[in-house]
Parts: sequence; C-alpha cells; structure tokens
Amino acid sequence: MSKALLNSNLDKATVFIVDDEPDVRAALRLLIKSVGYKVECFESADLFFQNFDFNTRGCLILDIRMPGMSGMELQEKMSEIGALLSIIMISGHGDIPMAVKAVQNGAIDFLQKPFSDQQLLELISKALRINNNRHKKYAVKHEAQEKYLSLTPREKQIFSKVIAGKLNKIIAYELNISIRTVEIHRANTMEKMGAKNLSELINMSHIIN
Repeated sequence: MSKALLNSNLDKATVFIVDDEPDVRAALRLLIKSVGYKVECFESADLFFQNFDFNTRGCLILDIRMPGMSGMELQEKMSEIGALLSIIMISGHGDIPMAVKAVQNGAIDFLQKPFSDQQLLELISKALRINNNRHKKYAVKHEAQEKYLSLTPREKQIFSKVIAGKLNKIIAYELNISIRTVEIHRANTMEKMGAKNLSELINMSHIIN
C-alpha cells in the first residue's frame, strides 16, 4: 500500500484504539503512527465513550472482549447516538461468532488475533474512506434539514403537497387559499430549499427523512 494513499485523510482523521491490554495498545500505536496517522488510545470502552466527540473523523479499532463495557456494548451505544466513526473489531479465536455479529450490526470488518500489520493498515484505509463518505452524507442531510426548518408552517404544508405531486389548483382547494397564494408559497419554498425543480425538491425530501 502506498504511503500517498495512507496519507489521504491525515489532516482530519484520528485512529482510536480501545483495548485493555497495554502491550497491544503500545504495538498498535507504534505501527499506526509510523505511517503518519494521528492515534489516541484508551484502556476501556467506558473511558473512550466518555471522551467521544460526535464530530470526530476517523475510525475505531475496538477489542471485542474487555472488562467493564465490552466492545459489543460500545458498538451498540455508538449506534444509538448515530455516531459516524467506522469500527474495526479485533477478536480472539473464541470471539469470532461475536465478531461476525458486530459486522452484521455495522462494524466494517473484524480481525482475528494475531493479525498482520498489512491487514490492519488496509482495513484502516478502508475505514477512513467509509467514514469520510458518512460525514459527507451527514453534512448534506444536516444542510437540507436546516433549510426545511427555515420554512414557515404554511410553506411546510405546501412542501408536503408539492412533493406528493399535487397540482397548484388542488393544493389551493385543499388549503382553502387562492392559486396565486399557492404559487407564491411554492416559489418561496423552492428558493429556501435551494431546489431548481420538482425533482430536486423530491430528492431533498428523501434526504430529510
């Protein structure tokens, strides 16, 4: 794997390591820092979750079995809050069924100990690409939601009826207002949402929901 590829997201990405074994944390930190990534280590899932920032970009290398909160439990908590961080599970031989379940629940993959440096670095690169795409999609959705919240109650009514494919005269009849009033609200709604046509407005409605 080229160093140029590994360095693609170094300016913003952090690789988090959560493992209760000091030797494992130290070895992983040394490896990951050697290719230029920012690294933060935590000895427990509880400590990581207490310090987690939703806006952080990067990935999480997570031991599946630890004292206190397990890796599986941390994954569930991250899912509950809609965290975007990509998760790579690391597991012992006896933890493979749990690791498979973790992937089914959203982890991008798992590595069985012992694993090679190359395997881990390739997964980190994959995890960072996935995380970057998640942040892009989240930004688009957040922007669309902010635009929708800027609409007046009447404009929101118009919005819902327009994306349902109703004609202005039908909307006017259903809301007991003039067609001209519908046209004005519709134009305002399109402008506030930044939609150039009906197709774009419908796409934005899918993003918001």
